[in-house]
Amino acid sequence: MVVTLDDTKRLAIGQKLADIKAVQELIIANEQMFISAIPDQEIVKRLRDFLEDDKKNMGVLDTVIVQYGVQSEPKENITKMVEELQKLMKGSELSIYEKVFQHELLKHQQAMSGLLVHKAAQVVGADVMAAITPLNAVNFDNRAHQEQLKGILEILGTRELTGQEPDQGLWGRVQDAMAALSGVVGSAVTRSDDEMSIRDLIRMDHAKANTLFTEIGGSNDPQKIQEYFGQLYKDLLAHAVAEEEVVYPNVRPFYGEGDTQELYDEQAEMKRMLDEIKALSPSSSQFKDKVKQLMDVVGDHIRQEESTMFSAIGSNCTHEQEQQMATRFKEAKSRLQQEMAASMK
Repeated sequence: MVVTLDDTKRLAIGQKLADIKAVQELIIANEQMFISAIPDQEIVKRLRDFLEDDKKNMGVLDTVIVQYGVQSEPKENITKMVEELQKLMKGSELSIYEKVFQHELLKHQQAMSGLLVHKAAQVVGADVMAAITPLNAVNFDNRAHQEQLKGILEILGTRELTGQEPDQGLWGRVQDAMAALSGVVGSAVTRSDDEMSIRDLIRMDHAKANTLFTEIGGSNDPQKIQEYFGQLYKDLLAHAVAEEEVVYPNVRPFYGEGDTQELYDEQAEMKRMLDEIKALSPSSSQFKDKVKQLMDVVGDHIRQEESTMFSAIGSNCTHEQEQQMATRFKEAKSRLQQEMAASMK
């Protein structure tokens, strides 16, 4: 039987994503404080742009964590660091220059953490790469913000030390640096935001499931097969229950009683098959045969959803309604993932 549904490498990436989210919350709070504390309107304009990006990127991080499928809490040292910086940012020990300097370091930390997750994903599996792809846009924004923060620090630091204005050509240098950065990594960035529709999210789930099926089929290592199936089990279960809670009740009035019931029935069969496979050893001859049967059932289900159900949603829901459904779908999946993680401790 599958001994565990958790893999240490995947858990470590999940914790790193939780660390990034905790720091992102601090970054947003800092920027809100800077906007109120700094009188320079050119700087405030840039800070407002940062804040807009960072609030949007918080939504992206939520999406990445839910799509990744491993819920975690940030490391204790990250939680302590955030608490200590919150106190410093609210207190009077640091000048505004020193506070912005700490903020720039946080942006650097975020950029490096995002890069680390990307590199780790390349090692762990193609399904992880698929789940964390939207993180590329967050990484790019953090690097772009860093370049602008260097200019802000030049202005604040020069004023603090001399009481005079710095060379006004610095914003031109910042723009040149940002253009160079865009040229280096811009083509690799997949722009995503927190305004995904329900069809976008379901399609991402389907793509990740297909990737996991491919990884299982392509491996002869029982330990790797167990890792991939453990993730597939959790992903499919959370996806199915969230659809049954959020999506199917919403589409039933216009998709039809019979077609909607067919989707419920297919997922009931899928859940039965998942538990049947979970009881088998990944090294047994039956395991991959059963996974192949599950893949066929899931494939038929995916084709129905992405053709007729998606068409019905497109014809009967506004973009705002799809976004609202997507938000509730993410919330349901997140809750289910947390419940599964708690039950396995």
